[in-house]
Amino acid sequence: MNVIEFNNVTKSYRNRSVLNQMNFTITEGVLTGIIGRNGVGKTTLMKIISGHIKETSGDVHVFSENPFNSIKVSANSIYVDDTMSFSDKLSLEEILKEAKRFYVNWDAILAQRLFEYFGFHSNMRHKHLSKGKMNTFNAIIGIASRCPLTIFDEPTTGMDSAVRKDFYRALLKDYIAHPRTILLSSHHLDEIEDLLEDILLVKDGIVRFHGPITDLQEMFIRLIGPEQSVRVQIAEKNVFNRQLNEIYYEVLVENTFTSDELIHMQDLGIKILPVSANDAYVALTSSLKGGIDDVFDGATTR
Repeated sequence: MNVIEFNNVTKSYRNRSVLNQMNFTITEGVLTGIIGRNGVGKTTLMKIISGHIKETSGDVHVFSENPFNSIKVSANSIYVDDTMSFSDKLSLEEILKEAKRFYVNWDAILAQRLFEYFGFHSNMRHKHLSKGKMNTFNAIIGIASRCPLTIFDEPTTGMDSAVRKDFYRALLKDYIAHPRTILLSSHHLDEIEDLLEDILLVKDGIVRFHGPITDLQEMFIRLIGPEQSVRVQIAEKNVFNRQLNEIYYEVLVENTFTSDELIHMQDLGIKILPVSANDAYVALTSSLKGGIDDVFDGATTR
């Protein structure tokens, strides 16, 4: 079953379009990473899904209905980000107790265990927490709620490295035990790639890629070999990163080679290596082909 459907969805503010006729579907029970550089529309996308804002045009369906002002979507989803707020009259422990009234799948035991593990004090107030501790508490709410649709928008802002790793591990363990549809946004794919089943990569307000991480990686390859031999092979290809040392020329290039071409390159002494998911992501979201070195070289192609 499709939990989320976007058909030609556009979101504009005045004369600027943030999302441009976006199309995709997300099925039930999949943990999907919403990936993209800062400012590409990830938050706008997820706020439309959660019903916080309305699309300008196109059709959006979440649980088979438009999410804006939808009681059904509101009752079956949670949107976790760094703007979550709670009553100052309630302590953190009281907030956890009250959460049971709002979330039918609420796991009070898990919430309390996470609360204690991350070192919270029961009588503290939400507004007095540091940025990292506030987002950690918000993340506990998101995990323990076990909503059929759980949305985490850059949930680890302000967390230190150890806490981020613990959050990701807690999320994965609970997701495996209690599958539901989870969206997790980030511009750091290297931190979350081990969690994800699919990624939805956003650039310039459109979906540039949607599918398994392995498929993203296979879109690119790394070539290492004698400079002139490599340059001849990539003459008509899209190149995203170049490095030249005294012996070898190394490039990250779009993998549109045929099997015969790959064999021929190996015969020429060119090494063909797979790329990491993060390198593929950086390449696909780069606005300048060739990498930062081309800024200093004064050219975008060679």
